[in-house]
Amino acid sequence: MKKLFFGLLVLLVGPTQAQDWPSRPVRLILPFASGGAADVVTRIAMGKVGEQMGQQFIVENRTGASGNIGTEAAAKSAPDGYTYMVGSPGTMVINPHFFPTLPYDALKDFVPAVHVARFPQVLAVHASVPAEKLADLLVLAKKEPGRLNYGSSGTGSTGHLITESFLSHTGIRMTHIPFRGGGPAVQALLGGQLQMVIDGLPSFAAHLQGGRIRLLGITSATRWPELPDVPAIGESAVKGFDMGSWVLLFAPTKTPPEILRKLASETTKALALSEVQTRLRQVGALPAGGTPEDAARFHRTEYERWGAVVRETGAKPE
Repeated sequence: MKKLFFGLLVLLVGPTQAQDWPSRPVRLILPFASGGAADVVTRIAMGKVGEQMGQQFIVENRTGASGNIGTEAAAKSAPDGYTYMVGSPGTMVINPHFFPTLPYDALKDFVPAVHVARFPQVLAVHASVPAEKLADLLVLAKKEPGRLNYGSSGTGSTGHLITESFLSHTGIRMTHIPFRGGGPAVQALLGGQLQMVIDGLPSFAAHLQGGRIRLLGITSATRWPELPDVPAIGESAVKGFDMGSWVLLFAPTKTPPEILRKLASETTKALALSEVQTRLRQVGALPAGGTPEDAARFHRTEYERWGAVVRETGAKPE
């Protein structure tokens, strides 16, 4: 009889929690510096969700250790629906295969809530690099192996692994300079401290008209509709090359599923708005949305896919 009582209590409490949520600001821990692709996309999408729900969704940039510091903090947060992890490939599907030990388990410590968006990575060079086309860059890099520096949002990040895969497939060598996010890496590229960066298109969106960088390729099999003049690496330098990025929101395990469903529903509703879609496309992202189950299936597939990439490239922590 006592078990039946507690079972009914759980059924009643769950919907009530979801109905009242959120009653205070919601924290979104993003483990990289501001200005990167995931940061830009999250602020656009979740800003609108906050407007819809009458509460702030606050992005907290907590950097360090290739995203592991912020991710650990999110994993150890209370599973009450008020803290989420802004997940991207680097922390949620690459690091688990890349580092020998981690302070979190991407599969056990988190539950996917909603797939926010996906976007291609782009290969950009500083304007001083004498390469108008991707083929020019390959010739230049082969002449002087290791002289060109490339930056990434951190060791084991999406940009790092994609770049290493690109270098491996093309037989060239460059020197890796890791940063605490895509934003700082792009700033170093703009300043001429780096010769090349591969990062999410949203990281470069605000700098495409300044003449300080040049886009030579997109890390996909086909061209991006908004940048028809930028060739896809998969159609030119490396046939079939197709490696992109994404943003998923994750909650600490044991977060009430009713709250996750409400968050997914509100996020999907926001992503369907024409104004949000326009803003995301302007920065080079495609809206996703869907249920927590959709996000979980996508995460599992990406987890296996990127594990294979880590093994194939042979990339190691620096």
